[in-house]
Amino acid sequence: MNAQDPYAQDPYEKTFPALPPAPGRAFAQTWWGHAWLRALEDSALDGQQVKQGRRYARSGAVGAVTVRPGGLTAVVRDPDGTAHRTDVLVQEFTEAQWDRLLGMAAAESGHIAALLDREVPPQLVEDAAAAGVELLPGIGDLEPRCDCEEWDHCPHTAALCYQVARLLDQDPFVLLLLRGRAEAGLVAELEERSTAGAQAPASPESAADAGVLASEAYAAASALPPLPPPARLPDAPGQPPTLDTESGTEPPGLDVDGVEFLAQAAAAQAYRLLAEALAPAHAERAPQPGPTAAQDAVRLTAQAHDLRVRSRLSAASDRDRAAMDRAVLAWGFGGAPAVSVLEEDWTPDRASLARARAALAAAWPDGADGADGADGPDEPDSPDGTAAPDAGATAPVLRRVRARWTEPGGDRQLRLDREGRWWPYRRAADHWLPAGPPSTDPAAALAALDPEDAPDQTA
Repeated sequence: MNAQDPYAQDPYEKTFPALPPAPGRAFAQTWWGHAWLRALEDSALDGQQVKQGRRYARSGAVGAVTVRPGGLTAVVRDPDGTAHRTDVLVQEFTEAQWDRLLGMAAAESGHIAALLDREVPPQLVEDAAAAGVELLPGIGDLEPRCDCEEWDHCPHTAALCYQVARLLDQDPFVLLLLRGRAEAGLVAELEERSTAGAQAPASPESAADAGVLASEAYAAASALPPLPPPARLPDAPGQPPTLDTESGTEPPGLDVDGVEFLAQAAAAQAYRLLAEALAPAHAERAPQPGPTAAQDAVRLTAQAHDLRVRSRLSAASDRDRAAMDRAVLAWGFGGAPAVSVLEEDWTPDRASLARARAALAAAWPDGADGADGADGPDEPDSPDGTAAPDAGATAPVLRRVRARWTEPGGDRQLRLDREGRWWPYRRAADHWLPAGPPSTDPAAALAALDPEDAPDQTA
């Protein structure tokens, strides 16, 4: 008997010798190996422990790995040489689950051939999952046990999982053994099922399944069952996998932290869009244009905590740090439209200007002329560009220049957007800063700056 054969002693317990250190390579090369690591990285609560475990595995700190139904075991050593007994538990399949999985695998000869070639057919995994058999582990399916007494994944259990990803690349039957069946018995049962299926006589139902007339199929459409309900919104955005940052093989100029941030931001954005799509009356809403590239840079900056990432986004959108800080402040009050109001200086046409004057007159009925203010330099019929309210009026003195109404000598300003909404601004040093969300009522927008100056709307 070959002493190097991991099945030499027991087909239900397979021991792999310790793998050599793995500098400069990713741990998973196959899609199922990546899925295994995703289960680890999505489950662990402390990403630093996972990264430390990856370094342990890369340095060769993981000893021989024993695989058996329901679990993995290895000795993992700390950098100081301290050894830890480490286990990772995986749920075994029930007999009913095995029956469904083997039935699907035997139904397609290509599935058996792929497994014998040490490949995992994606279609088999997808069909099995649809039937309630999750071949690959998901979030929370890798249960850690370690004598270091960490209650979550520690560096030792993470290192074991990373090492097993290398084993799975070479032999996907490791995963099937974890689920409860050894390779020899599986292959024999698959061949038996496949042979039985090929020898079974064709049923009358299959002979009559050659097809139907198009007119019959069309007439039967009304009898089809209703569509299933929409997918349920997950509790939170998914967590992208941590990139393998210790390989040393990244292309020059690649910012790994930046790529990880973009992946996380994309997951958060996808979650937000899905939430909007699943919201009631979503189909009745008019589609909204997406942000421009410069505006989307502001959205990403608002989510970024790494100063290097923020600096790169500022430079890419032609903003200095102070300009980006102002844009991020605006984004918080109203997203892309708020950034447009901050950075775009437009001139209302006559119809828009008439609506703005009507809104100002309605907001301060006792001093509409003063509230509107005389027109600025772009309206030549105003000699000095300002006007004071009538005696006893309560309206503020405002001067208009294009789409901005500013208090002369003061620190308050209202900006009108193209949708007819008013945005409050306040002067800080040499810049005007957004100070609140928009309102269709200019008095309400101004009240965000000085609530005591708002007109009495209760009369």
